[in-house]
Amino acid sequence: MHIPKSTTDQADVLSFAAAMDQRTYNGYNRERWLYVPDFYTEYRYILGTRGKKPLIAIGVNPSTAEPDHLDNTLKSVERIAWANGYDSFMMVNVYAQRATAPEDMEQNCNPYLHRENLLALEYVLQRCQSPPSMWAAWGTIIEMRSYLPTCVMDMIRVGETYGARWFTAGPRSKKGGHPHHPLYLKKDTPLDPFDARVYCAKLFGKHCAPSK
Repeated sequence: MHIPKSTTDQADVLSFAAAMDQRTYNGYNRERWLYVPDFYTEYRYILGTRGKKPLIAIGVNPSTAEPDHLDNTLKSVERIAWANGYDSFMMVNVYAQRATAPEDMEQNCNPYLHRENLLALEYVLQRCQSPPSMWAAWGTIIEMRSYLPTCVMDMIRVGETYGARWFTAGPRSKKGGHPHHPLYLKKDTPLDPFDARVYCAKLFGKHCAPSK
C-alpha cells in the first residue's frame, strides 16, 4: 500500500526534465525499462518497457509498481499490450501522485505536477511510431476527484498533436460508459477504438474544457 505522506505541493517534486536527468538507482536494466523518476517517491511520471511500438496505458494514478516489481494492474497492461501486437508498454497516469487507494489522492490538483505530467506524456508520444496508441484504462475511478476530467482533456489535447488513436479494452461501464480498468481483463482482451473527446464531453460537459 502507498498512502501519501503529504500533498504534493509539500513534497520535493522534480520537474520531468530534472527527473530525466537525475540517475540515482541502478537496480534495474535501463535498456529495458523507462522509469521516471528512477527512485521510489510520492509521484511517478512514467513506468514502462522500451520498444518501437508501445501501447500507452492511461490509468488514474500510480500505486507501488517499479521496474521488475509490477503490481497486478501493470502485469495486466503488459499482457494485453503483447496480445494486441505491441512490443512494449508505457504507463502514464491522468494524475501522477502515488496512492494505492484512489480516495487517498489529494483533494486539489497541483498545477505544477499536472503540467510536468503532460510533458512526460509528450516525451512518450514523441518517441512512438506514428500514430501512437493510447489506451484509456482509468475505470470509474475517474469520478473520484473533480479535477481528473480536466486532466484527461489535457491529455487528449496533447495526444491530438501527435495524431494519437485512443482505445479501450473490455466492456465499458453501463453508467457513464467509463473505460474498463486493466484488472480482471483476460490476457488476450482486444482493443476497441474509442472517441475519448466525445466520451469526455458527454460525461463531463463544460467541466471537460482543457486547462490553459
